[in-house]
Amino acid sequence: MSCIAVDGGVPADVCANCGKGSSGGEGGVKLKDCTACRLVKYCGVDCQRAHRRQHKKSCKRRAAELKDEQLYGQGHERREGDFCPICTLPIPLPMHEHSVFEVCCMKRICEGCAWAVQKRGMHDCAFCRTPTPDNNADSLALVQARDARKVVELWTEAAELGSVDALLNLGVAYDRGEGVEGVQMVQKDMAKAVQFYEKAAMQGCPLSRHKLGCIEGQKGNHDRAAKHFLISAKMGYKDSVETVKEMFMAGVATKEQYAEALKGYRDAVEEMKSHDRDQASALRKS
Repeated sequence: MSCIAVDGGVPADVCANCGKGSSGGEGGVKLKDCTACRLVKYCGVDCQRAHRRQHKKSCKRRAAELKDEQLYGQGHERREGDFCPICTLPIPLPMHEHSVFEVCCMKRICEGCAWAVQKRGMHDCAFCRTPTPDNNADSLALVQARDARKVVELWTEAAELGSVDALLNLGVAYDRGEGVEGVQMVQKDMAKAVQFYEKAAMQGCPLSRHKLGCIEGQKGNHDRAAKHFLISAKMGYKDSVETVKEMFMAGVATKEQYAEALKGYRDAVEEMKSHDRDQASALRKS
């Protein structure tokens, strides 16, 4: 039997190459989807190989569409680790400027909750009440007690266990070819960096989403870049708003996209406000 030429015209219950029908009828066989695109089915490996040249172009196009649907359809909300474990509000971005990382319990506390505890005369960890180390040596000892293995190995293990921060850290490491404090830990590999950034972005990491936008922008893929920046801007990442503004001024983003990014960012910032945070921020700036 001759090959079926056009993917779009192939019935869902027949082999795209030989035309055999699915099991259940006379002479039927068990068909399997093309795992990359899900557009067609095959009765076996031989038919899939025979049909590859005909199917390759449409398969690649649909696989890219499916990946984009997943990439741009997920990660629009802040991840769990971006919320203060005490007040449960999302921490403003960049988080390191608006929060305290407690080495005793490895929790990130927003500056508002840290300030609220200090107002009550308490100077221990706001989350677990462990006495706060008063010198770098004691703080380092607490951290080293938890970090017995090499950093990249720990990040890899943590990423496999679902840590979004580990995915971001691995992306940065492969992006720059370095790890902690500028020390070279891995060879620079942008393909690997993008893989880690994409996984983190789809789980709600605004910084990874922004980095993907930068990478796409450097390639000249301005539409794809703008999609990433709009998502991270609506999550409260200011740099993404500024980048969309620069793209608009350069003529590679529309006025509507800039307005959408600005409104989304302002809404996110409003959501993150609290009285204690305002007080803590004012004290930090004084």
